Amino acid sequence: MSATAAAPAAAPDARRMAACLGAAVLLWVTQGLGLNLVSANTYQLQGALGATVNEATWLVAAYMAPNVSLTAILTKVRSQFGLRRFAEISIALFAVVSVLHLFVFNLHSAVAVRFVAGIAASPISTLGFLYMLEAFPPEKKLSWGLSLALTCSAATPALARLISPVLLDLDQWRGLYTLEVGLALLCLAVVWRLPLAPVPRARVLHWLDAVSYPLIALGFGLLAVVFTLGRLYWWFEAPWIGICLAVAVLALALAAAIEFNRETPLMNIRWLASGEMVRLALVLLAFRIVLSEQSSGAPGLFQALGLLNEQSRGLYLTILGASVTGGVLCGALLKPERIPALHILSLACIAAGAFMDGHATTLTRPAGMHLSQGLIAFGGALFLPAAMQTGMTHTLKQGPPFVTSFILVFLFTQSLGGLIGSALFGTFVTLREKYHSSYLVEHITLADPLVAGRVRQLAATYAGVLPDERLRSAEGLALLSQQATREANVLAYNDAFLLIAAMATLTLLVLLAASFRRWLRRTARPAAATA
Repeated sequence: MSATAAAPAAAPDARRMAACLGAAVLLWVTQGLGLNLVSANTYQLQGALGATVNEATWLVAAYMAPNVSLTAILTKVRSQFGLRRFAEISIALFAVVSVLHLFVFNLHSAVAVRFVAGIAASPISTLGFLYMLEAFPPEKKLSWGLSLALTCSAATPALARLISPVLLDLDQWRGLYTLEVGLALLCLAVVWRLPLAPVPRARVLHWLDAVSYPLIALGFGLLAVVFTLGRLYWWFEAPWIGICLAVAVLALALAAAIEFNRETPLMNIRWLASGEMVRLALVLLAFRIVLSEQSSGAPGLFQALGLLNEQSRGLYLTILGASVTGGVLCGALLKPERIPALHILSLACIAAGAFMDGHATTLTRPAGMHLSQGLIAFGGALFLPAAMQTGMTHTLKQGPPFVTSFILVFLFTQSLGGLIGSALFGTFVTLREKYHSSYLVEHITLADPLVAGRVRQLAATYAGVLPDERLRSAEGLALLSQQATREANVLAYNDAFLLIAAMATLTLLVLLAASFRRWLRRTARPAAATA
């Protein structure tokens, strides 16, 4: 009788867990598509907005400028004013801003709307994270909950590239954001009908937060703009880049000076400067830079070869599947004692995948990179949850006041770190392309019989439309120059892939050495105790 009565009581909990899990996935997908639909289609959107590539990239910079720091202050706002009110207001604001995208008619209005969208989208990732944690019991929040939340975040770039060709065919810019409006309205309904469990409120906001946070937001925002656009306008060519960097450093220095002597700082400088936090920040930043191989490398290579997202659907399906597989496996295996092993396996996968990509040619197509990109996506899904569990465990031991400081570390290493990785990767590719291009061009001379024969072969394609032999030769030389540029681009991407492989291998060796040192210490302790 008692067993029969107990069975129905467990059903609502199971239903709520499934509902929270579905809500978390919906929120993460909505936030991720809002960010990645523009960055994945910058070249396609420039025509719809009447802009150049550089001008269209301002859409990404405008979104990231407020987004990279807002989560830190929102953590305090949520604690002081209550989770329910925070969720309702933030999701309603996000839905309104999503509708504004449908009234964009030119680049200037698009940049303004994207800036507001960066503000409105910041609470959505927080809500997705909270719903994912609520879907699991306390003992699984930092394993399954953390792993699946970060997996949803990592999977959205590939999902955006998968679905964007169909949306662009429907109605360009409005096709992309009609979907986001629909998702935003679904999120609004879910948050209203499925409230999160209430948490105790606390008066955590201080008047100095209104002084220090704007400085942090200004510094992080200017860094986001610089790292998004620096390689396009080139670092030493545009004076405004240097001005932005100087203002960002000054703003962050002033914020640090204010925060250094506060009793409840938004950014605990002493704790952030501790050895353990510095090591964690460097590991997270290095990981994010290494993962730029997937976010900037393969798409950039195929773009240089003239391929669009619709020709790479199979590759992005592979990346999506590998990310989900890695996240699920990480959730099943994640325990503090297994973190070093997960890091080692992750870096081994990333190094192997990047090394395989480093042998591309002009004949390489997406089908040839399924294994390598799948390994990188799988490794990335294993690494970040393990590193985040270490950081969050250390932070929770210190107490709630340290949470905002850890969030700033996470935002700097992941949000800004992603931009830094893409900027470094793109800059390296540009420099290497110039090197390879100059080397190839200096060997192209019509005195070489092979070059002359190749020019004649290419010029013959115009025989039916250009009767003048000199014009045909000029067109043949132009085609040969295009082929040389394409070869130089492929060689440059190969150099970048091999550099990423070397960085991942070096990080792997450091982790192996650290694991070996810990093993030696553990084996030495019983021997010393016995002696």
